[in-house]
Amino acid sequence: MVKVGIIGATGYTGVELLRLLLKHPDVSVQVVTSRTENGRRLDALFPTLRGHTELVFTDPDSPDLLACDLVFFATPHNVAMRSVPQLLDAGVRVIDLSADYRLLDPELWSQWYGEPHASPGLCANAVYGLPEVNRAAIAGASLVACPGCYPTAVQLGFMPLLKAGAVELQPLMASCASGVSGAGRQGKIPSLLTEASESFRAYGVGGHRHLPEIEQGLGQLAGAPVQLTFVPHLAPMNRGILATLFAQLKEQTVDCQALFDAYYDEEPFVDVLPAGEQPDTRYVRCNNRCQLSVTVPQGRNTVVVTAAIDNLTKGASGQAVQAMNIMLGLPESRGLELISVTP
Repeated sequence: MVKVGIIGATGYTGVELLRLLLKHPDVSVQVVTSRTENGRRLDALFPTLRGHTELVFTDPDSPDLLACDLVFFATPHNVAMRSVPQLLDAGVRVIDLSADYRLLDPELWSQWYGEPHASPGLCANAVYGLPEVNRAAIAGASLVACPGCYPTAVQLGFMPLLKAGAVELQPLMASCASGVSGAGRQGKIPSLLTEASESFRAYGVGGHRHLPEIEQGLGQLAGAPVQLTFVPHLAPMNRGILATLFAQLKEQTVDCQALFDAYYDEEPFVDVLPAGEQPDTRYVRCNNRCQLSVTVPQGRNTVVVTAAIDNLTKGASGQAVQAMNIMLGLPESRGLELISVTP
């Protein structure tokens, strides 16, 4: 059994990791940390885990983490970068679900996250954990930076078009909506039921932290710099992301449906819907799939891609487990054979 630890498991991505890892046939969760919940049983904080674990939260400085084979960081940004070097020095492999190592340029990271990077030398060595792009590199990685939720949906949606050189690189546009769990498990006024329910609003229009990550990934796919207009929205739902993407075709003769079908034919967690069907966030709930649809409205030169993921699963913890499976040489879908919850 592979011994794993989770640092910062009191948030939504932390409990989603626990939901997946406690039932993973090849994993034993050894250590779960929280500075604020130190000494408390996990199932006291998360009653959904009753009968599945007797683990108790320990301090994040616990030496038991150094005895793990792999450690997940389910912490806010600006935390992992201070602790990861010690774990790597001890031979522990790391998957970071925060943004601390997603950007190759630590100075660019500092511009968006408001402080100097604490371990800038690791930024270029971290492997970006989008399996559909970096599967081979993930397999041998010591440090994996798990992609953000919006970047996952946007990159998977644009990827076949960019890799085929089928669209102009300007303009690329993404209009995306996320459930309130994307804001984390804190008491924030915009996330209160009376604030978010029966309402729909844009935010981060002037610049969202996921933008440089998305542009970095799209540029690597295209082989040239990309500028994206990215507008996120808060939707009145608990979990899920729907991304609507726009690009200009170079040639109207491109069969976009055939392009997407062929590109993702062997991908276990990308589901290209038949022509005319559209993805729905409720059909990927609690599932590690990304459902995609591609349309060229009125046969013109604008291609529209819609992508639906669960922001906590394929957009975070499920994708982290997918990367873990690859790192450990396990079947990629191990522990992720999930049927979506409906209604």
